[in-house]
Amino acid sequence: MTKKDLINAVQAEYGDLTKKKVGEVLGATFDAIARALKDEGRFAVPGFGVLTVKTRASRTGRNPRSGDSIEIPESKTVGFKLAPDFRNSLNG
Repeated sequence: MTKKDLINAVQAEYGDLTKKKVGEVLGATFDAIARALKDEGRFAVPGFGVLTVKTRASRTGRNPRSGDSIEIPESKTVGFKLAPDFRNSLNG
């Protein structure tokens, strides 16, 4: 599903909102989630799951073209853990 598909699905459910307004609300929602991850390192949606900021340690990698060793610096990424109820609904 793309963002456009999500906007269309929400707009179909709530016909009193325009696609433009739904897009603005979704944009504000994603911005709020990003801020929460940046500020608190965690964002939880009960019944859906938890997003957390994780740190990848620095490591040695290889340049695929030359085969030379390179140092890959430490970086941040986002992990997601499904809520148990949601996970069970996918399996059954």
